[in-house]
Amino acid sequence: MRCLDDFRLHLAGKDLVPIMQGGMGVDISTAALALEVARLGGIGHISDAMLPTVADRRYDTKYVKNKLKQYKFNVENADKSVVKFDLDEVAESTRLHVEATMKAKQGDGLIFINCMEKLTMNAPKDTLRVRMRAAMDAGIDGITLAAGLHLGSFALIEDHPRFHEVQLGIIVSSLRALQLFLKKTARTKRLPDYIVIEGPLAGGHLGFGMDWQDYHLETILVEIRDWMQAEGLTIPLIAAGGVFTGADAVRMMELGAQGVQVATRFTVTHECGLPDKIKQEYFRASEEDIEVNQLSPTGYPMRMIKQCPAIGDGIRPNCEAYGYLLDASGSCQYIEAYNRAVAEHPGERRVKVMDKTCLCTHMRNFDCWTCGHYTYRLKDTTHRLADGSYQVLSAEHVFRDYQFSKEGVALPEQAS
Repeated sequence: MRCLDDFRLHLAGKDLVPIMQGGMGVDISTAALALEVARLGGIGHISDAMLPTVADRRYDTKYVKNKLKQYKFNVENADKSVVKFDLDEVAESTRLHVEATMKAKQGDGLIFINCMEKLTMNAPKDTLRVRMRAAMDAGIDGITLAAGLHLGSFALIEDHPRFHEVQLGIIVSSLRALQLFLKKTARTKRLPDYIVIEGPLAGGHLGFGMDWQDYHLETILVEIRDWMQAEGLTIPLIAAGGVFTGADAVRMMELGAQGVQVATRFTVTHECGLPDKIKQEYFRASEEDIEVNQLSPTGYPMRMIKQCPAIGDGIRPNCEAYGYLLDASGSCQYIEAYNRAVAEHPGERRVKVMDKTCLCTHMRNFDCWTCGHYTYRLKDTTHRLADGSYQVLSAEHVFRDYQFSKEGVALPEQAS
């Protein structure tokens, strides 16, 4: 039997351990987590989700306070079209986070940033351009285009001096999505350096409808592999979504992947940004606790632990402070759902909003417990302690287990 260490991912002139740690916002895939994966010879992802908010927490900036002060007059107004981000501050917060991460980088691996197209911020094209260019300015090794088709994203950065230097990748969940992306970006004369093929068992937002159970990562991977071979394209394919063990990873490599992207098992490591008490919720979750719902204002189905506080919580939209999902007209599906619930329950101090959730506030507070399908298996990767809690793991342990295991999961040394 082979293990994942028998393979290498050839990218950016390097021979990497073929493990890519997936980007998780908001600051769940911390710099510490990404740096540890890079130190061990893989690819670590930080996330650019809500970076002005992350910068306030990490670097003692005041972006949220300043934005709320500027737009406080609009808090009671259902129309949020006036609420804009300062593009200079968006760029500055991105540079702060990326520069600090890259300065601390050690080892032979790479640091990428996960960039969500659905983070529309009341100016979709402008804010996306600023975020990507600022990350490139700050020295990021690569950008993974996520949460959207990104049909125009290459064009937003094609005149940047590092356009042909930075590794650029796209996450797709179908051959059709990949074909559309390649067709639309062809005029930039720049192919992606890698393609992440994300199956229906992935965490967070999914590139499928509510019929996600009808699809399988292996089938999509083989379909894309065969089409790429017929087209003479040799771009590395990274399999993602439900790759829970080293043996799972090897199976993907044998089907034609050149690497795997994994995230779920890193959520319960010391380096992950989730608070420890919430890591225990991930450990305790059963298979019945994991659901795919349509609560996200982005319009994508989303997988989460159904006990999380975000579900049904009718908080007032906090767009004046956050507003990361406002579309180009200043709208958000949660605002619409909230106002509808208020109108249906006049006079009530706090309403329940069951059909959508306020991702900005709840993700900022770690109250929206998005997760991968196999989160319920996390309890089997560690020891249960005398007090009933589960032993939190190190990122190195998880990485090495993927890298060297051939069957099952290796438990860590038991803590005293």
